[in-house]
Amino acid sequence: MSIEEHRKAIDEIDRQIVRLLNERTKHVLAIGEAKLREGKEIYAPAREKAVLQRIYELNEGPLPNESLRAIYREIMSSALALEKKPKIAYFGPEATFTHMAAIQRFGTSVEYVPLRTIQDVFEEVDRGRADYGVVPVENSTEGVVTSTLDMFIDSELKIVAEIVILIQHCLVSRASSLQRIRTLYSHPQALGQCRRWVQTHLPNVEIVETSSTTRAAELASQHKETAAIASSLAAERYKLRILERDIQDSSDNATRFLVLGRNIPEPTGADRTSLLISLTDRVGALHASLQPFRRYGINMTKIESRPSKRKAWTYYFFIDIDGHMKDENVERALRAMRRHCDFIKILGSYPRADFPEPPNRAIESQSL
Repeated sequence: MSIEEHRKAIDEIDRQIVRLLNERTKHVLAIGEAKLREGKEIYAPAREKAVLQRIYELNEGPLPNESLRAIYREIMSSALALEKKPKIAYFGPEATFTHMAAIQRFGTSVEYVPLRTIQDVFEEVDRGRADYGVVPVENSTEGVVTSTLDMFIDSELKIVAEIVILIQHCLVSRASSLQRIRTLYSHPQALGQCRRWVQTHLPNVEIVETSSTTRAAELASQHKETAAIASSLAAERYKLRILERDIQDSSDNATRFLVLGRNIPEPTGADRTSLLISLTDRVGALHASLQPFRRYGINMTKIESRPSKRKAWTYYFFIDIDGHMKDENVERALRAMRRHCDFIKILGSYPRADFPEPPNRAIESQSL
């Protein structure tokens, strides 16, 4: 075929794609109307995961699954906005990795609200001023975000989804080279994730900690002899050069984010359940409380202790397990656990994120 013939074929395919996208959206809107009549949530993480999984199974190439995921993220985002444009609160400011995670989950067609603290995100969703919230909970190299865990002690919000993305830090600056940099701005966690690189390449710079990677980029944009550790999205926002990409010490540096909502999604067959427990102060209490997981063949993927802040030397334990609270073996294990715990609080059962999602630069540029 000639170039012109290929272009005519593409034009015809585009015509069909547009028609089918609109037809698909009509069905989505009909489902949305039915959900609203029945008082159900518009956003359905379980269904979303099933759709993406089916798309991957149908894919015969040459498009990689990552590209199809990005395309379908925007298709689902635009349909979601037509049903009921949701408001998504996130731990801001704009151009942070939390912002990027929120975009990768909900697309660019919804409304985003950056908030100053993690507590503000919880409160915004709890009071109904936002439909969902996105907060960081742990990094693979720097550990848990304790302020997120502590908020769950008193909050009745549920975890409805999780997002895991690879964190790709950049050195951004108005300077033309590393040799001109005298001051480096960075959020403490970002600095911790890039410490070896900074010690090797910028051993003599003054380091100034900031409240976020976006704030670091903003400060670096004001002076020529300064730089920041930030995302490529922040570099684009503040018109900074990217002097170096991927300066994080670990190539597997990933951060897990939680989506906060009010209702627990239906099982998908590949889920995670998060729990909060407290124990009576006696010998072997923790061991006894965890035994049901082994008895019923449940994989515990995380346990983290936090002081209760209500009584000295008493602790809460945050636990992640594989499975959904409606799974028979999980139900049995939870019943058995209650005999050994002062209380058990189910924070959520939600689709498990099986792989890190690399930031999508096409999406990044749209979010500005």
